[in-house]
Amino acid sequence: MSSPDSPSETVSTGKAETLSRMQQRLRWLTWGLTVLVVLFVAHLVYSHIEIGGLRAEIAKRLQSGDDVSMEAKTIAKTTQDMMVDIQAKVVALENRQAETQNQQVSLSQMYQDLSKSRDDWSLAEIEQVLSTANQQLQLSKNIDGALVALQNADRTLAHSNKPQFIAIRGAIARDIGRLRAVPNVDTAGMALKLDSIISEISRLPLMAGEKPLPDHDRDASSRMKKELEFSLSPSDWAHSSAVLWNDWIDDMRGEIHSLVRVQEVDAPDALILSPSQAYYLRENLKLRLLSARLSLLSHSPNSFKNDINAALDLLDRYFDTSADSVKPVRTTLRNLESSDLSVDIPSLSDSLNAVQNHRMKN
Repeated sequence: MSSPDSPSETVSTGKAETLSRMQQRLRWLTWGLTVLVVLFVAHLVYSHIEIGGLRAEIAKRLQSGDDVSMEAKTIAKTTQDMMVDIQAKVVALENRQAETQNQQVSLSQMYQDLSKSRDDWSLAEIEQVLSTANQQLQLSKNIDGALVALQNADRTLAHSNKPQFIAIRGAIARDIGRLRAVPNVDTAGMALKLDSIISEISRLPLMAGEKPLPDHDRDASSRMKKELEFSLSPSDWAHSSAVLWNDWIDDMRGEIHSLVRVQEVDAPDALILSPSQAYYLRENLKLRLLSARLSLLSHSPNSFKNDINAALDLLDRYFDTSADSVKPVRTTLRNLESSDLSVDIPSLSDSLNAVQNHRMKN
């Protein structure tokens, strides 16, 4: 008989324990694998859920991106259309700008031509005016008219404000200075004096039409005699009679002297002028003075002096030079005759030459 502590039993017991431990390990391994599988499946499920959400989000975003892309395409197309329109407008503006530039060039050329023509026309007009003023200046000595013509020409050139006219304006300024330096003759005042004399001619007394002047002394003595007749007393009658007799003799002597007057006359025919001859004499004197006035205004000193001398000769020969109305007329004519009208009048040659030279150069 064998005992329980035999080697075979010992081996069997060791195997059983080993098997038991292996089974226990296997169970733990199975549980571990199961947990791992569950965790893996849970991870797969969670990952699937997350992937599904991501796909939905991606799909949503893709849809949104498609909408944005469509909108962008629409905006791009609109922008492209606008660019096409803008390019068309730019081309139109460039064409219009080119046309405007061409028109501007044409207008500038036309303005230059017009300005040149206007300047030439202005210079031609100035030359004509200065030429006429120079002729009047040399023929009639019309200094005021020449000054007005020069000043108008200078004003016209100053209004254009162009540097090429500086030389012309300088010549005009020199001519103006020379004309203003000419001594001033009071032709207007002298003409007024002649007009005043002409208006008095009809009232000047002639030698042929003289009338005795009233004797103021005789009038006074007559009044004195009448006063004496009423004022003297009878006792003084003899004395008053003698005084009256002497006064009567004086009055008779004065009457006789007034009937006969002795005067030296250079022209005997001055005392026998008929009324028609007296009329024509006065008219002839007026014509002489009018001719002197015209000579004065035309600055002709020789003709002026000749007419004044002729008027003085008529006045001295046929008019009563002792009359108070004739004396101031003779004095005025003498003063006019002695007036100096001879002045050196310059010409406008500098201004005319400057204008002509400028026109020839251009």
